[in-house]
Amino acid sequence: MPALATRLAVAAGGLLLAASAFAGAGHGITVYAAGDIARCAYSDPAYSGAAETARTVAAGLALDPDAVVLMLGDATYPHGRAKEFTDCYGPTWGRFKDRTWPAPGNHEYYTPKAAPYFAWFGERAGRGYYSLDLGGWHLVSLDSNLAPIEHAAQIEWLRADLAAHPARCTLAFWHHPLYSSGGHGSVPKMRDAWRLLQDAGAELVLSGHDHDYERFAPQDADNRLDQARGMRQFVVGTGGAYPTPFLLTVRNSEMRDSGRTGVLKLRLLDGRYEWEFLESARLTPLGLPEPDRGADTCH
Repeated sequence: MPALATRLAVAAGGLLLAASAFAGAGHGITVYAAGDIARCAYSDPAYSGAAETARTVAAGLALDPDAVVLMLGDATYPHGRAKEFTDCYGPTWGRFKDRTWPAPGNHEYYTPKAAPYFAWFGERAGRGYYSLDLGGWHLVSLDSNLAPIEHAAQIEWLRADLAAHPARCTLAFWHHPLYSSGGHGSVPKMRDAWRLLQDAGAELVLSGHDHDYERFAPQDADNRLDQARGMRQFVVGTGGAYPTPFLLTVRNSEMRDSGRTGVLKLRLLDGRYEWEFLESARLTPLGLPEPDRGADTCH
């Protein structure tokens, strides 16, 4: 078990997890993030793309008992059924379930009400949205699959959560990217959430859905570059599912890579962050850029 001590409380319909103690907070928090993970088309999960990325994550977790995992949706394919969680996700990413904070994807909802997803993750799934404080960072998980009435309730919860938990550095994650150059493209549904987060001074948004890796420059909810107050978005749909190509490049896209599976490693530090894409498998032998890495400061 990680050395992170926690307390749980219900906050305005979502789940708030506040870190009451964090061992070694001065050296920052390490986060491993990806979505689009376990394909049940593999007869043996030990030889799947999910198994490869799980080995990458497990190696990092073994070195840092306080590191956590963010699951960016579509944990299983094709239908998010209980058997898929047990047989495909369980032997791979399920090995670090007690260190994982999830967000649901569209494939989870291919089973009514995403019931197996909520059963698998239990209290950590909240009502599909929740927040947690780790060190000096505030993290918010949202559900990008909700019907209009439920989504409106989520937005009101988000408004209250951000007002109640001001932080210099905030990270949000959900499944469908507001911006993407991949096959599914940009999904506008979470634009209102983006505006609220940006108004609160948030730094980062992580998503999946397209099976590729893409990093954007800081921008606003209307795709305008904003180096001073914009949020930086990462699409990390590289958790093990089949790769998909890029189509039309969206404005402010700075880095695109559809030739690898792997995970995004983030170091959430005091007033700043560092990122590095950790390659688990190379899918094409030639012509790939070096894995992405960089750093920036919070607003």
